[in-house]
Amino acid sequence: MPSDPFAALIPEARAFLSDLATHNNRDWFLDHKSQYDSTLKTPATLLLDQIAFDMGRQMGRTLTPKLFRPHRDVRFSKDKTPYHTHLHMMWTSGGTGPALFLGISPDYVRVGGGLMQFDKTTLPDWRTAVAGAFGMQVQSLLSDLTKHGLDPDAPELKRIPTPFAKDHPQGDLLRRKGLAVWADVAPSDWATPLAVLNRSFGQITPLIDLLETEFRAT
Repeated sequence: MPSDPFAALIPEARAFLSDLATHNNRDWFLDHKSQYDSTLKTPATLLLDQIAFDMGRQMGRTLTPKLFRPHRDVRFSKDKTPYHTHLHMMWTSGGTGPALFLGISPDYVRVGGGLMQFDKTTLPDWRTAVAGAFGMQVQSLLSDLTKHGLDPDAPELKRIPTPFAKDHPQGDLLRRKGLAVWADVAPSDWATPLAVLNRSFGQITPLIDLLETEFRAT
C-alpha cells in the first residue's frame, strides 16, 4: 500500500504549533516563517486541493477549500498573542453554507462537518422542521454518525425555545443554533490523513447533503 503523501503534516504541524505556543510573538514567527511555509502552509494547501477534488467528485459538486490565517484578530480580545496555535482547514460549496473541517493543534487533531450556525432567517425554519417528522430523520442520521464516532456539539440553549413544549421529543434539536459533528483523529491515524479525511468526510456527506438542501445559510 503506498504511503500517504501527507504523512508528515500532522506531526510536523503539532511540533511547530507547540513551539509557537511557547514563543507566540512576531519576531519568533518571522524567524520561523520559512518553516511554517514548508511544513504547514504548503502541504496543507496541497491537502486542501486534493480533498476538494476527491470529495467534490464523490459529492457531485465543486468544493471551495480554505486555509485559515495564522494571525489572530486581537482588536477586541484581552489575549494579545498575535498567532493562533492551531491549523484549521475548511471545505464548502461556494464558500458558504455547510462545511467539512480539519483542525490540528498541540492538543487535538479533529475532523468534522456541518453548519456551525444557522442565520436569522434559517433558524426559525430549522425549528419548525425538526419539531415535526423531519426531526426524526435528523435524529436517525445523527445516531448513524455517532456509530462512526462522529458526535454532535452540545446544544447551545439550556431550554427549549418558545412556542415549543418544554418536554418536546425533539428538544435536543430545538435547542440547537447550528449542527455539526466531530471526531478526534487517533494518533495511529496521523500518518494517513488523506485516507482518514476521505473516509470520515464520506461518512459526514449525508449530513452535508441534508443541510445543503434544506438549511443552507444565505
